[in-house]
Amino acid sequence: MTDAGGAGQGGRVTVRDANVEDVPLLLELFAELAVYEHLEDELQATEELLGEALFGERPAARALIGECDSRAAGYAVYFPTFSSFLARPGVWLEDVFVRPEHRGAGVGRALLAAVAAAAQEYGGRLEWTALHWNELALGFYKSLGAKTMDEWITHRLVGEPLARLAQEATGGAPAGSV
Repeated sequence: MTDAGGAGQGGRVTVRDANVEDVPLLLELFAELAVYEHLEDELQATEELLGEALFGERPAARALIGECDSRAAGYAVYFPTFSSFLARPGVWLEDVFVRPEHRGAGVGRALLAAVAAAAQEYGGRLEWTALHWNELALGFYKSLGAKTMDEWITHRLVGEPLARLAQEATGGAPAGSV
């Protein structure tokens, strides 16, 4: 747990590792982020899926809870990555979210500081994406010294296109091919 003291307009800010009892809270926070990002239709996480992903036999990610005066104020989810160029691991920040009423209190900075500490343990690199319209977040990241990697374009395969490509690896003919 980290303690950021009484920062900004809020009270005492702390960051702690999430535990299995936090799964419903995390889902609530995920839903709030989905609304903020206009992505409500994409939220498919369930308590069972999230519990397994974070606390199962092979955890895929870690989650942190940011609290302001002992009230849940935000969260961060991150997982290890690997750089072939550096031949070292790093960290990918999947989400960082602070509830609107706690913004400016130091919660986001405390969450990112905790993830940065984890990145140092992993190998020294922290990366994430941000929506191009989220000026509040982009300005915050810039204030931290984050470099915008605008020469890179993120790509995603999901659903049928992913299944089609994966089928090639198993020796099956891709869907729609002759």
